[in-house]
Amino acid sequence: MAVKKKTTTKRKATKPKAKKPAFGGYAISFAGRSETVEQVFGKKPIAPSEMTKKIWAFVKSKSLSNR
Repeated sequence: MAVKKKTTTKRKATKPKAKKPAFGGYAISFAGRSETVEQVFGKKPIAPSEMTKKIWAFVKSKSLSNR
């Protein structure tokens, strides 16, 4: 009985992928902003869901997004 050898195929060399844009097409730039975290969120502890709401309100009010 002869044993069959498994043949393996060589993988093609892949090109390095180009940098993808942000998921959903949103790009937000906080570069050059002078506001502190306390100015955006306030000094009292808040829930993560409230942080998200305040961040988006800040982004929209300052026109930081590409939309």
